[in-house]
Amino acid sequence: MNRREFITSTTTASCAVALGACNDSDRQAIDYSKHPGKSTDKSLHVNVNKNKKTTIKLATSWPAHFPIMGTGVEKFASRVNTISSGSLEIKLYPKNTLVPALAVFDACSSGQIDAFHSGPYYWKGKNSAFSLFSGLPFGFTAEEINSWMLFGGGLDLWREQYAKYNLHPFMGGNTNIQMGGWYRKPIESLADMQGLKMRIPGLGGEVFSKMGVNPILLPAGEIYTSLERGVIDATEWVGPALDIKMGFHKVAPYYYSGWHEPGSILELTFNKQFFSKLSLEQQAMIEVASSEINSNMTYEFHAQNIQALQELKNMNISILEYPSDVIEAGKIALKEVVSDLSSKNRDFEKVYESIDKHLSLSKEWSDASLKYFLNNR
Repeated sequence: MNRREFITSTTTASCAVALGACNDSDRQAIDYSKHPGKSTDKSLHVNVNKNKKTTIKLATSWPAHFPIMGTGVEKFASRVNTISSGSLEIKLYPKNTLVPALAVFDACSSGQIDAFHSGPYYWKGKNSAFSLFSGLPFGFTAEEINSWMLFGGGLDLWREQYAKYNLHPFMGGNTNIQMGGWYRKPIESLADMQGLKMRIPGLGGEVFSKMGVNPILLPAGEIYTSLERGVIDATEWVGPALDIKMGFHKVAPYYYSGWHEPGSILELTFNKQFFSKLSLEQQAMIEVASSEINSNMTYEFHAQNIQALQELKNMNISILEYPSDVIEAGKIALKEVVSDLSSKNRDFEKVYESIDKHLSLSKEWSDASLKYFLNNR
């Protein structure tokens, strides 16, 4: 599928769903109940009739059938319906069909929807600590952030912070390591980064800003055109599998390895009050299905990226590493960003302290095991 077909198909699917709203609100949703495919928080344990059929309105920040992220949520909806024997029916609302793509947090918090799938770093404007639950530059790999979440206190911190907004999050996938971005011109030194206009969000964007880059936020549908016309000089997206579909290689032939998002968590987050009314069995079913989507999405990104890289090698592009002075500047900038945000927000400081402790131990273990193995492989 080429870039134009990719963008057109996802846009058309979203528009078709949205038009159905004119007659029947339920027609906005993708109904997966017809296609089969544990929380420790005591405040969530409310006794209800477990045989009662419950419909869950789940909105996403992605177009309908968006590769890996969107299709992963579709599989989640199907799995929940199957393992609950139909007692849980999830109706999916792709971006902009019920609420705007980046309004899902507020809509779920207020109870307008029951759940959403998105990325925690989109909500850093509400609390800078939220960006840390996605990951951070030079930080956790997918494996490491999962271990921190499940066995290093990360998930408890996340739920503690989200509870203030009447939300209860689960891990809902991971992009695995992301590439550093597509550039119209090569980066030969840090000097080439000065004043460069780049689409890059989250903590990565704040780090690049400290390095002299001008971070710009753009919706997905505008990135290619902006890059083609020179409105921006560079963009990061995800990795080869999704980047090829966007067609960036046609207008920005310099593709850099990355460190800004080494393992970004996605989220499946529920309205806490709604979730508490589900039976213990239903809550457990959702937990099991979320664990499945979290692992499967991570592995699917890896599987598709290694295949897509072979395609890129046959194209007229250069796959490069950032110069050493850019990497060192990035590390210095990260320390400044962390220091600034920690001084302004105790929540950020608390979460970062937990991350830093777990990451330090993980680095030691990786140096003694994985690094040794990779260097010899």
